[in-house]
Amino acid sequence: MLQFIMLAIPILASWFSLSIVILLSFFSLCYFYFKSKSSKTYKFPPGPAPLPLIGNLHLLNMKNPDISLTQLSEKYGTIYTFHMGTKKFVVLTGYDTVKDALTNHAEEFGDRGHVPIFEKSFSNYGIIFSRGESWKQMRRFALSTLRDFGMGKKTIEHRILEETAALIKVFESFKGQPFESTLIMNNALANIICSVVFGQRFEYDDEKFIRLLKVINESIKLGGTTTLRLYNAFPFLGFLPGAHKKIIKLREDLNREVAKMLTESKSTFNHSNLRSFADAFIVRQEIEAKNEATHFHDENLLFTTQNLFGAGTETTSTTLRWGILLLAKYPDIQKKVQDEIDRIIGPVRPPAVEDRKNMPYCNAVIHELQRFGNIVPMNLQHETAMDTHFRGYFLPKGTQVIPLLTSVLRDKTQWKTPYLFNPSHFLNTEGQFIKHDAFMPFSAGRRACIGENLARMELFLFFVALLQKFTFRPPPGVTEKDLDLEPRLGITNSPKSLLLCAVPR
Repeated sequence: MLQFIMLAIPILASWFSLSIVILLSFFSLCYFYFKSKSSKTYKFPPGPAPLPLIGNLHLLNMKNPDISLTQLSEKYGTIYTFHMGTKKFVVLTGYDTVKDALTNHAEEFGDRGHVPIFEKSFSNYGIIFSRGESWKQMRRFALSTLRDFGMGKKTIEHRILEETAALIKVFESFKGQPFESTLIMNNALANIICSVVFGQRFEYDDEKFIRLLKVINESIKLGGTTTLRLYNAFPFLGFLPGAHKKIIKLREDLNREVAKMLTESKSTFNHSNLRSFADAFIVRQEIEAKNEATHFHDENLLFTTQNLFGAGTETTSTTLRWGILLLAKYPDIQKKVQDEIDRIIGPVRPPAVEDRKNMPYCNAVIHELQRFGNIVPMNLQHETAMDTHFRGYFLPKGTQVIPLLTSVLRDKTQWKTPYLFNPSHFLNTEGQFIKHDAFMPFSAGRRACIGENLARMELFLFFVALLQKFTFRPPPGVTEKDLDLEPRLGITNSPKSLLLCAVPR
């Protein structure tokens, strides 16, 4: 009897698995059939024919989805339909199409898309992943408050320069020996936004702060895994183990740590001395205390500060790490940058934002770092806020949209050498800096990055200060050609963990 049961178990398991597959395929076919019936009044753009259940996922390189989606545009055009599982997406590619949608039709394409892992993690709170009235009020409040605390002004420039001096000391401590810069750079950039959001900075060896940065780094890395992408396509599989569960656990850890920081901030709150974004939010909470429909509650405080902290750290620090790597790989470009720094600023005086207009080559290199680094290749998902007529198509309200930034920053019609690191993309024949319309690393429209002005200031001051003091080189035994420019994939494209040398000049 026992032997019979042992033989029957794998047969039953196989039968059960087959039954599940058949059922899922049946329901998927029904879904696509009724979906096509219900949406036939809408005219979606063409695209690859979806398969049952998986849609077009078989055409997607899960490690580099932005590359797959860009390549598909060569066959289906700059606007096409793509099915991630049973979900229908409209993919926008190329500078002309993406710019047209996000700026000329900003209202129509202005909602945040529905991404299961973000909805699970943020519950429509904060700024980046929220929508509706809560998003409008949080974004408006954040923009005005950040300006009040010096965003884009001389006061924040002074804070950045103080942090560059601290970072230089850390780099000097390695005495020209190889080191890995990820956490160091994250700490430096995090301190700028922390000074605005929480009213304080942290030392580079602060264990609590290092733990916080590691949580953010791990979450971003997991965001690019195949299992996470599959969860977003098939959220009903959430009961299975995978990256989504790890991210949710990391998010809970981050919530706990940020909540502690906010509690500490509240304990020293003083109406006559507002020190930070968190203090300003507390004042607004008190003003709206009797408003039952207020969006100024503790959940939005927690997630808005998290958004500012995470976004204000990751993208800028990643861009600077690309800068260190690329200049170590291309020493001739590094030498031109340093020659301009020596000529305009000299070896002693710290850089100032006003120097930028006199330093076209440095400015061009920084812009090219952002273009080539392509930090947020897939952009963040959008959604149509209303029934939308766009370029001959009729998209219903709630259509999920991917405005693909890779296709803009690597658009062959806009850039001479889209896949090469080439600062001349931003220089004219006389060597003067020129703006480029297809430069959109911060996205555009209603959902453009609210920290763009701060990021531009940080990139210039940190980049120039570091190149003023150091020459970056590969470690002993490694040549420039050996340095790997293949990114470490995640929610963002970042350099792989590499050892480099900062040799004092």
